[in-house]
Amino acid sequence: MLAAVHAYALVGIEAIPVRVEVDLSTGALPGLVLVGLPDAAVRESRERIVAALRNQGLRFPDRKITVNLAPADLRKEGVGFDLPIAVGVLVASGQAPGEHVSGCVWSGELSLEGRVRPVRGGLCMAMAERARGAAGRALVLPSGNGAEARAAGGVRVREVGSLKEVVRILHAGIGREEPDAGGAKAPPGGADAWADDAGADMLDVRGQVAARRALEVAAAGGHNVLFIGSPGTGKSMLAERIPGILPPLTQAERIEATMVHSAAGLLEPGAGLVRQRPFRAPHHTTSQAGLVGGGRPPRPGEISLAHRGVLFLDELPEFQRCALESLRQPLETGEVRIVRAGCSVRFPARFQLVAAMNPCPCGKRLDPRGGCRCGAREVERYMHRISGPLLERIDIHIEMAPVSFQDMTLLRPAEGTLTLRGRVSRAWERQRERFTGHPRVLFNAQMALGEIREHCRIGPRPLGLLRMAVQKLGLSPRAYHKVLRLSRTIADLAGADEIAEAHVAEAIAYRVLDREGGG
Repeated sequence: MLAAVHAYALVGIEAIPVRVEVDLSTGALPGLVLVGLPDAAVRESRERIVAALRNQGLRFPDRKITVNLAPADLRKEGVGFDLPIAVGVLVASGQAPGEHVSGCVWSGELSLEGRVRPVRGGLCMAMAERARGAAGRALVLPSGNGAEARAAGGVRVREVGSLKEVVRILHAGIGREEPDAGGAKAPPGGADAWADDAGADMLDVRGQVAARRALEVAAAGGHNVLFIGSPGTGKSMLAERIPGILPPLTQAERIEATMVHSAAGLLEPGAGLVRQRPFRAPHHTTSQAGLVGGGRPPRPGEISLAHRGVLFLDELPEFQRCALESLRQPLETGEVRIVRAGCSVRFPARFQLVAAMNPCPCGKRLDPRGGCRCGAREVERYMHRISGPLLERIDIHIEMAPVSFQDMTLLRPAEGTLTLRGRVSRAWERQRERFTGHPRVLFNAQMALGEIREHCRIGPRPLGLLRMAVQKLGLSPRAYHKVLRLSRTIADLAGADEIAEAHVAEAIAYRVLDREGGG
C-alpha cells in the first residue's frame, strides 16, 4: 500500500515543499529504506520511528518499507521528517485512515517514547503555507511550535504532542476551524511596553554627552557607529542601550526577525514572535562562519540574528580579519548569501552596527592621566587591523575620554531612553514620508547618490563650511557624501526641513577620525 504525506524542508529561512511517499511491499526482507538525498539526521529517523511506534502501543510493519522524499534532487536535512514518515507508515500499514492526510502538512521530531518534539522553522513553514494560499490545509506541528506558526496569520495550525494523538485526529478528522488571524497580542500598555522590558535606561549613563548624542544620531538615521575609548569609559554600556531608543518593531519586522531565530532553533518552546529588537554581542573569538552563518545545514550567523536590530562588536580589532571583511557586503546589501556545493542559502542581515575599540594596544592613549607606552608604529599597526573599506562603512567615529569624578557624582541626566526614543521616532517618521517612493531606502544612511542630490541640498553657508572641511581634512568623495547623509539626519532630529550650518558642523565632527583611502 502507498501513502503520501506533505512536509517541508528548511533551506535557510525558506521552507520548500516535500512529498513523503511511503510504500509497503511483500516478497523482500523487512526493513526501511530512505531515498531522496536524506542527510544523517533523516537516515537515523528509522530508529526513532521504530521505538516511538512500539512505545506508543502501535505496530511497526514487518515488511519492506520504502520512503521516497521528493523532489529527489533536493537535499533533506534535519529531524522534522520524523513525524511525516511515521504518519506515512501508519497510513500505509492501515493503522490510521488516510483520507485526512492530504489536507495537512506535517513536521516534528519523535522521541523514543513517542512524544513529538519542537523543530526549527515552524514560522517559516507557516509563512510558506500562507504564501501558497493553501488555507484549506492544516499545518500539524509539535506543541512547542504552535505559537510562532499562528503568528503568520491565515494558516490553520494544529498542535500534537504524541503519536497516539496523531492517530486520534486522523480518525476524527483535523477539523474545519477558521485560520488564525495571526499577529502577536500586544501586552498591557501597548506595543511600546515591549521596548521597555530590558530595563537598561540612558539615565544610567553619566557624562559622555558627545557619545550619547552620537548614539542618538546613529539611531535616528540608521548609521553605523564606532566608539574609540579606554576601558571603562562606557562604550559597552552605551551600546547595550541603543535598542531601547529605537522605535518598537513593526508586525512585519517581528515576523522577519522571528523567522531567522526560528530557523536557527533559538526560539523557546511555546514562544511567539520576537518582541524586542535583537541585540547580538558576539565575542571577538567568533569565527567567520559564526558571524555570517554557515555549517551543514547552513544556519544563520550573528549578523542575521541581529536582523532588524543591533550587532555590537566589542574589541573590534581583535576579531579575525576575514570575519570583519565578510561584513562589508551585508552592510551594503542587507543580506548574506552562503554558497555550498549543491545549494545557495540567503539570510536577511539588515542590522545596525555598533562597534567599540581601544585607542591603542594598552588602551590608555586617550587617558588624560597618561600611562600609555605604545609607540607610534604599534598604534598604527593596531589601528590597521581594521581595513579602510570597513571603516568607510561606519558613518560615525567618536572618541570617548574617561569619565571624571565630577561626572560620576552628578545627578542623573535629564533625558532618558523614553525621551530619546520620542525624538528618534519622529525622525524615522520624517524619513518614512521622504522615501515613500523609494522602497529600497528606509533610512538616511541608505541613500545613494540620486537620493542625496534630491534630499540633501544645502545653502551657501553650509556649503562653504563643507568645502573648507574637504580642503583642510582631505575628505574623500565617499566621506563627503556620508557627511551629507549625517547632516540630513541631524536636521531631521531638529525637525528642520533644510540642512543648516550647525547640522553640517556636527556631521563633520563625526567624520574627522576617518582613515581615508578605503574602497
